[in-house]
Amino acid sequence: MTPITPVLLCGGSGQRLWPLSRGEFPKQFHAVVGGDTLLQAAAARLARCAGDGMPVTAPIVVTAEAYRFLVVDQLHDAGIEPAQVLLEPAGRGTAAALTLAALAAGDDAILVATPADHVVADPRAFADAVRSAVRRATGGAIVVLGVVPDRPETGYGYIFHDGDDVLRFVEKPDAPAARRYLEAGNCCWNAGIVAVRASVWLAAAAHFCADIAEGTAAAWRQRSTDGVFTRPGREAFLAVRSDSFDYAVLERCPGSPFPIGMVKLQAGWSDLGAWDAVWQALPKDDAGNAGAGDVLVAGSRNTLAHASSRLVAVVGVDDLVVVETADAVLVARRDCSQDVRDLVESLARQQRPEQQAHRRSHRPWGWYEVIDQGERFKVKRICVKPGASLSLQVHTQRAEHWVVVRGTAEVTCEGRVQLVAENQSTYIAAGHAHRLANPGAAPLEIIEVQSGSYLGEDDIVRLEDRYGRSP
Repeated sequence: MTPITPVLLCGGSGQRLWPLSRGEFPKQFHAVVGGDTLLQAAAARLARCAGDGMPVTAPIVVTAEAYRFLVVDQLHDAGIEPAQVLLEPAGRGTAAALTLAALAAGDDAILVATPADHVVADPRAFADAVRSAVRRATGGAIVVLGVVPDRPETGYGYIFHDGDDVLRFVEKPDAPAARRYLEAGNCCWNAGIVAVRASVWLAAAAHFCADIAEGTAAAWRQRSTDGVFTRPGREAFLAVRSDSFDYAVLERCPGSPFPIGMVKLQAGWSDLGAWDAVWQALPKDDAGNAGAGDVLVAGSRNTLAHASSRLVAVVGVDDLVVVETADAVLVARRDCSQDVRDLVESLARQQRPEQQAHRRSHRPWGWYEVIDQGERFKVKRICVKPGASLSLQVHTQRAEHWVVVRGTAEVTCEGRVQLVAENQSTYIAAGHAHRLANPGAAPLEIIEVQSGSYLGEDDIVRLEDRYGRSP
């Protein structure tokens, strides 16, 4: 049988899970529920769908250029090597993303496309549903997974069905409509997971949204490849209209030449679309409280406490969400957790850095976090992965002192290379070309003290860079 080709849609921003999820490090790269990140769990879940004579290939990942190294590093840490990582120069919705994946996979591939930021409590039931969907997709149908609802939910779209076939899709309802849908018994939540032959998808996209299909194909013809990374033509892809595959194709399929079916999914699924969904997905105590990280909860009911970097204690509260990160704290009523998106949009209008980045910033070579800063100084903690190196670079307005606290650093400064061991230090003057590298087999950690008249991250001129970043 033709293998299943997993397609991981990994471009979402997860705004409603702020302050944990942010533009530079969105929710799919966090371990929100369990020990694996949501991306790792999604990839492993699809790999476990192999069985009943159905092999599973390495996944195709569709993501943003800025996330390319996060994707590869996290999948590598999970023991999964992607077949291709398709890099969108800008998000254009899941219709274009799935079209890119279909073009990359080839006409005969059977695609199972899923967002990379969902959680599933029962992977075995998920695999059974996927294999059932694939069997029907092999014959030419488009097949979606519909989650059997257990409550009236206003945060999900709904699929009305007659058992095997989709009758219609309905967008997120208000509360009275959601209760009616649940009572009707012939509808499921739309999980955003689809099984389809690549050739069928390309034909359906050409039929229902020809402009997206043609624009994406034009960008694909102009693609460039760098190892596992494939970049569609930038200008052509930016010209593609943004739309979801639900709006652009799936909702138009009932009654059309493209048959669309549904397989029921009962596997403890959640899209973790807001903090209330995280509370529902986590284990709870007898009072309905859920916690993650270093938390203490007393005299409270139905409350979520989430700690990232310090102790969080909540006392005598009900139905709250309390989320702590190193630079921001969210306190909200659980039933208002969908409104966090409005707060994030407000932060963006104010150009607050907390909207986009954590205090710890991830880079292809490792990460850094700002420990302290003030007038004319900034202190960073920097971690460089084994074998990795920063770019050869120059700062025009700041000098840097580096103190090695773990590992051995290879320091290049003005053409001179030296090894700096633990508890040793070195000085980089403003205007000097320099590079920091880790030649060892363990992570390198240093403390960097910057001093100067301007300490912005844009005071950098890259002379050489192995990661293809611009100067």
